[in-house]
Amino acid sequence: VPWTSLPGLLRPSCHSFLDPFLGTFPLPADRPESPISSFTLGLSDMHDKVTAIWQQLTQRAAEPGAPGSALHAACRVQPSASLDPAQPRVSGLVLFRQPAPGAPLEAFFHLDGFPAERNGSRRAIHVHRFGDLSPGCEAAGPHYNPRAAPHPHHPGDFGNFAVRDGRVRKHRGGLAASLAGPHSIVGRAVVVHAGEDDLGRGGDPASLDHGNAGRRLACCVVGVCGPLPWARAAREHAERRKRRRDSDCQAA
Repeated sequence: VPWTSLPGLLRPSCHSFLDPFLGTFPLPADRPESPISSFTLGLSDMHDKVTAIWQQLTQRAAEPGAPGSALHAACRVQPSASLDPAQPRVSGLVLFRQPAPGAPLEAFFHLDGFPAERNGSRRAIHVHRFGDLSPGCEAAGPHYNPRAAPHPHHPGDFGNFAVRDGRVRKHRGGLAASLAGPHSIVGRAVVVHAGEDDLGRGGDPASLDHGNAGRRLACCVVGVCGPLPWARAAREHAERRKRRRDSDCQAA
């Protein structure tokens, strides 16, 4: 039985449950407390203790930084099934971490397969409404926009990512999306676009809808996972930063 169900199962409603039996076992006049009433009091006391334990556990789990409080999710990016052969085949992994429900979301974006072009080109990445990718990324529907806000103020408007040597390697924090609550992005699609997001400044209705980001090259569905993939990505990220600092120091 889940811990969250115990308080409801042990709620002291046994009086109504035992009412039909009270007439079957008449209580002696010289005994103010019967075995049945003792059982009722004991069960009520057990309910109070279990409720107190349950409240302590859930309160502790909700505290940021508490063991097991962080939420993790992964999204394995694959090329869209509807691409023609001339389009690049982008694949990779997007990892999410949220320290606690309501806390800002952070993510690692590791993508490969972009065309060999000048460094500094930028590609848009967004969260879309549906997790249906079977006919291609077009089936993911429009941007996930639960509050009917204009672009780029949707929860999953992650913006643009610089491509270097055909790859994206980026950590980004302070994201408005969430892995918990009524507007969770779990089960929805992350879409990698062929173009750059104009961030709502394009001067046309499409700009306020999807940022004129172009064709959908690749996509994936966000699913919950354990903390190990995030820990591995964080370690690799720290090692890359250290190598970059060391290289800059040698150059200086």
